Amino acid sequence: MASVFSEAYFQDEAAAFERLETIVWPNGPVCPHCGCTGRIRPLTGVKDKKGRVRLGLRKCYDCKGQFTVRKGTVFEDSPIPLHIWFQAAFLMCSSKKGVSSNQLHRTLGVTLKTAWFMSHRLREAMRSGDLSPLGGEGKTVEADETYIGRLVDVPKQRHGYAHKNVVLTLVERGGAARSWHVDTTTVGTLIPIIRANVAHETAMMTDQASWYKNLNKDGDFASHDSVDHSKDEYIRRDGDRMIGTNTVEGYYSIFKRGMKGIYQHCSERHLHRYLAEFDFRYSNRVRLGVNDTERATRALRGIVGRRLTYRDSSAPAK
Repeated sequence: MASVFSEAYFQDEAAAFERLETIVWPNGPVCPHCGCTGRIRPLTGVKDKKGRVRLGLRKCYDCKGQFTVRKGTVFEDSPIPLHIWFQAAFLMCSSKKGVSSNQLHRTLGVTLKTAWFMSHRLREAMRSGDLSPLGGEGKTVEADETYIGRLVDVPKQRHGYAHKNVVLTLVERGGAARSWHVDTTTVGTLIPIIRANVAHETAMMTDQASWYKNLNKDGDFASHDSVDHSKDEYIRRDGDRMIGTNTVEGYYSIFKRGMKGIYQHCSERHLHRYLAEFDFRYSNRVRLGVNDTERATRALRGIVGRRLTYRDSSAPAK
């Protein structure tokens, strides 16, 4: 039985360029300089300063610009061979709890610094930017929050969560997940996010937290039910309806196992990228008909128009 890594684009650079072109340009080449799609021709035999042939090089005869499929993507100006990028993308997309930079460093034979930067570029590609609301008529969305890591500038508290990062997550049962790194768990912070990201026809499920008490006061949703964890209530049946937050709790269990070992400053500074990664994998899981190869392909479709330099990725969050 052949390994998935026996595919040519995981081993050969020319095949990797051809594969990426089919993903990024499904309808033919598009000039990243002027947006032209017609007068584009391949340039063969052109070499770089080190005497290596430039694979996938093309010229737009409208704006006279030269480019490859990497131009204008998170892969632009990267010295890492494209087939290694394909390997990294597949490893990150096929592992349920993600892959650490150390593991990428050992598996791909790149430096730890390079592996760390590669993983953040791929997380940037996984960021969906989808603004369509979750849920809808006959659907259920669960909302919950969790605490993770430690804020750099806040001393550790003996009690409570004031020193931790706050994450809000919405999970549509049988559908996608969407998460945010938020400042506080207050009505003014959480409720506007929920109302902006969930369709009005949706049945909402939460726990007994006080900030969810008046979630449906103005009739923004079809219904709102909650469970009281303080009374050891985690799920209950109301006719054909299952009331509980076990789906979003399951999301958090995977997320927290995947985040184990991430240093506190990384959690705070780059938490939004880790959330994008786990949201992406959850929203493109096998149960929704997406296998590992298709999941990696969908991630690579997100590389266009997103640049991430090392300086940007290593700068403190503002």
